Amino acid sequence: MPSPKKPFRINVGFIAHEEIGRNHDFPFEFNKIKLGDDFELRDFAGNVNIGRTPQGLVVQADCAADIDLQCVRCLTDFEYNLEWSFTELYAFDDRSETDAELILPEDAHIDLAELMRDYALLEIPFSPICSPECQGLCIECGQNLNEKDCGHGQDDGASPFSALKDLL
Repeated sequence: MPSPKKPFRINVGFIAHEEIGRNHDFPFEFNKIKLGDDFELRDFAGNVNIGRTPQGLVVQADCAADIDLQCVRCLTDFEYNLEWSFTELYAFDDRSETDAELILPEDAHIDLAELMRDYALLEIPFSPICSPECQGLCIECGQNLNEKDCGHGQDDGASPFSALKDLL
């Protein structure tokens, strides 16, 4: 049973001593979970499969969670569903070490929180948009055009691309 303070810390000592090819599933479900000091996820659900290989323990994870993001067009907060997966090897010794440089600790406890955080952060879009139909903010008064039309027309002549219309 994982500790409430370290929910992704798993004792894998029994897997390390099993025969090659054996694996075990570790399901996780949390209403709210913090990964690091500043990264909070809601409705987290995931499954981690840890299997024994000749080189070490292969960790395969499939996860999903909700996060609040801010739309870059209209600046409103919206809920975004993250889905991520990863596969990493915890090597038994330096000879089998991979680029991730993960080695199975002597106490046979691995903490997947940092891996969960890193792979989840990779799935957050650089420019999150609340919906493809988002109209953004008025460039004159700042009104959210999704809520109401402020009456300011978009001046086509002010655009640096207006000269391209003449080419058509």
